[in-house]
Amino acid sequence: MRTVLILLVAFSGSAVAAPQLDKIKLPPGFHISIYAEGMERARSMTLGERGTLFVGSTGSNVYAIPAGGGKPVVIARGLDAPHGVAMRDGALYVAEVGRLQRFDKIEDNLQYPPKAVVVADDLPNERHHGAKTIRFAPDGQLYINIGAPCNVCEPRGEFNTISRLDVSRAGAKREVFARGVRNSVGFDWDPATRELWFTDNGRDLLGDDVPGDKLNHAPKAGMNFGFPYCHQGDVSDPEFGAKHSCKEFTPPAQKLGPHVASLGMRFYTGTKFPAEYRGAIFIAEHGSWNRSSKIGYRVTVVKLKDGRAASYEPFAQGWLQGEEAWGRPVDVIVAPDGALLVSDDRAGVVYRIDYTGK
Repeated sequence: MRTVLILLVAFSGSAVAAPQLDKIKLPPGFHISIYAEGMERARSMTLGERGTLFVGSTGSNVYAIPAGGGKPVVIARGLDAPHGVAMRDGALYVAEVGRLQRFDKIEDNLQYPPKAVVVADDLPNERHHGAKTIRFAPDGQLYINIGAPCNVCEPRGEFNTISRLDVSRAGAKREVFARGVRNSVGFDWDPATRELWFTDNGRDLLGDDVPGDKLNHAPKAGMNFGFPYCHQGDVSDPEFGAKHSCKEFTPPAQKLGPHVASLGMRFYTGTKFPAEYRGAIFIAEHGSWNRSSKIGYRVTVVKLKDGRAASYEPFAQGWLQGEEAWGRPVDVIVAPDGALLVSDDRAGVVYRIDYTGK
């Protein structure tokens, strides 16, 4: 029953709620508006060269939103939780639970999308943490999250990893970049150092306040972040922790809130926001489902100093009202004009957070 419950939480999506923008609290000078609406379970986002915003889902559709916002167009239907989307050389890559596909010259053909090309059909297809997050790195390779098929376990093979694939080489095999990763639904590279940072969801059923989610920093390949033996860097797992000490693994760069479900993250690379936000990391917190008092349901910001996390604080909040949430942030991305776009799979919208200073 536990597995079934978690699957329903992960993939079911709730009834669409009307956005309540007047409830959102932001720092002075920031404003929020609707960028696009009417999508089912809007999830991961990527931008095309012409400013088209592509949005994956944990339903069956992939959406395209015209530059500047507006009515979404469905460009792919009938897929299996096409959560992950990434752009490269004019092609849109879409990751389903067990398959990776490519839509060539997609911005030329939004009304009549091309037939998909299968890039890989051997992704692990277990549905627990089965949604695949993908992003292209500065090294040109496509990074793919392959989450644990459980709350906590010792699975064999490629699970608990962030792997990478050189899509430019026919027949290339995936290689593991980082291990001990329970489930990362967001990663990005520091534009200054080109080093990987990623969110990671902590395990359940250890209580309300343990463990915290994590923001991890992986400057090189081959690092291990502890799952399933160690959580939040300093909590030994009661079932598996005796096998390995927490000291054997890389601790988080920043502990995040317990069960906040930290998902999409991006470095702020624009110039529109005040200087204090430039180079900071914005994180979409989907919100807790397994805590006696709900937390998360917000966008937070981690500011860095000398390449290290220096602070972790709320940036946008108000999707949670008491114990009821009308929205659930999933991903964040910096728009070409420097605004911050935020997807919401409960309300089925993408928001635009802008700074005017007024």
